[in-house]
Amino acid sequence: MGSFIHLTAADGHRLAAWQDGPADATHGLVVVQEIFGVNDHMRHVCAAFAAAGYGVVAPALFDRAERGVELGYTPDDIARGRDLRAKVPDAGVVADIEAAAAAIPGRKLGIVGYCWGGTVAWWGATRTNRFAAAIGWYGGGIAASRTEAPHCPVQLHFGEKDASIPLADVDAIRAAQPGVEIFVYPGAQHGFGCDERASYSAPDANVALARTLTFLTRHLA
Repeated sequence: MGSFIHLTAADGHRLAAWQDGPADATHGLVVVQEIFGVNDHMRHVCAAFAAAGYGVVAPALFDRAERGVELGYTPDDIARGRDLRAKVPDAGVVADIEAAAAAIPGRKLGIVGYCWGGTVAWWGATRTNRFAAAIGWYGGGIAASRTEAPHCPVQLHFGEKDASIPLADVDAIRAAQPGVEIFVYPGAQHGFGCDERASYSAPDANVALARTLTFLTRHLA
């Protein structure tokens, strides 16, 4: 059973983080939130990776703007999440995922993120040297930083019908990063991996999770 811990980033910022998984796990995973905080869904995501044997830490990235944020998936929640995300500096986000990585000492680490967190996972590959594998699920900001050089293997997942990530963006990422493993799920929408959203697609989520776990096993072994 997971619980909240507290971390201190390199710039002195203190933040909460959800920790889960066996204490003797040989591999660790930083799980990065959507724009809805480390909410019930993200804790369930952490539990799934913990059940697969990973030591997991999910940093509360919104703590730089407002502490204790846990949102749902209504239009009002989406608007509030976007507002909070705009208040969190990118450099602070990177410092916070590095703090989460430091909380999993002595283990080979991966990073996986969803929505905003998918972009942050990409930054974990390109703006840090802490991770041996990075996976992003429907990260809308990846295209804007697609020319950054990753320092570890990367796997990305996108929905074909994602209204916020056009396929032209996916094609641009693929062209800029031919070494990155990219999957597009036919008919899938944004957030297809979240079972609390209307866009949830269990078949696509299950395939993407299986691919994620296989990728982590391959690169963290």
